[in-house]
Amino acid sequence: MTTITPCLWFNGNAEEAVQFYTAAFSDSSIVGTTHYPSEGLADFQRDLAGAVLTVTFRLAEQDFLAINAGERFAFNESTSFMVNFDPSTDPDARHNLDALWNALIDGGSALMPIANYDFSPRYGWLRDRFGVNWQLILTDPAGEPRPTIMPALLFGDGVQNRAREAIEFYASVFDNSQLGADVRYAERSGPAHPGSVMFGDVRLRDLWFVAMDAATRQHVTFTESVSFVIPCADQTEIDRYWTALSAVPEAEACGWCKDKFGVSWQITPANIDELMTRPNAFEHMMQLKKIEIAKL
Repeated sequence: MTTITPCLWFNGNAEEAVQFYTAAFSDSSIVGTTHYPSEGLADFQRDLAGAVLTVTFRLAEQDFLAINAGERFAFNESTSFMVNFDPSTDPDARHNLDALWNALIDGGSALMPIANYDFSPRYGWLRDRFGVNWQLILTDPAGEPRPTIMPALLFGDGVQNRAREAIEFYASVFDNSQLGADVRYAERSGPAHPGSVMFGDVRLRDLWFVAMDAATRQHVTFTESVSFVIPCADQTEIDRYWTALSAVPEAEACGWCKDKFGVSWQITPANIDELMTRPNAFEHMMQLKKIEIAKL
């Protein structure tokens, strides 16, 4: 079993974005780069022949994948990345939080200004220059330990008040899952009903996700701008995750699918890089919805 990797969708500027993020995070590196093939591309991709396809990079021990895939999808508040600063393990946590905030907000904007809030003495939510959303928080040293970076799913718009349903669903689908925090709204808060999730988290494989029901009216929801790559050992595992997660037939393409909440997943063979070296593998993949290893 290997981890789930967040994938960020960029419009031709993935390399620039990765350079920005790896400069902002002190513990970071670029792991590898792949390119579009020179042949076998669909008509809408021919201008991309030989261009950068993906960049794999690491921030604070969390792997990310950046993909150059056109203008179709834009980042929004429904998916953000929570960055935890723990004073019990980092005596300079507050200073380091502020330094990262100042780096990420360059060319971006604050959605919740960095300040003292009821739930944290230092917290802020920003949209960076590429549109990616980040939540930076000084954590409670007495709380359960969590990784530095956690994808955060905000349930609003058409999936309002379904965060707990989603957490339990994902825990039932993924091996090595663990239910974590479960903090509920005691009374109505905007569109969030009493008993809905103010803050919850769940570990899927070895990646922790945050889930929250929106407390203000949202007019955006999940898109393919952020997806999550699930490496699979074999076709049987691919089939199992595809059956469990794919709920929107029109969103199925090249191993991508959407679940019943609208969250996008990429269900791929763990050795996809090796498989893509086969003759015409890229062209064959573009014709598939669910990945069928034998057809690559």
